[in-house]
Amino acid sequence: MANIKSAKKRVLIAERNRQRNVAVKSEIKTAIRKTLELAQAKNDAELKTAMSHAYKLCDKAVSKGVLHKNTAARKKSRLTLAVNKLLAK
Repeated sequence: MANIKSAKKRVLIAERNRQRNVAVKSEIKTAIRKTLELAQAKNDAELKTAMSHAYKLCDKAVSKGVLHKNTAARKKSRLTLAVNKLLAK
């Protein structure tokens, strides 16, 4: 454990940021999973909004520094490919 006051503060801030990052990443995974479930059920009405929501979460995570821009692009690309594959069946 750190002895200096500013180092102690940085430890607390780093933990708070870590917990926020975990929550954001979890929210993205949940949105992607729900989108894939809607695609599998061929629910076109809700699919478009769910996909848009997943994209929005990825883009927001990039702007907040939670995800790298290429990671978000990869997630969105894979989601689109998976949805198109499920809808083609």
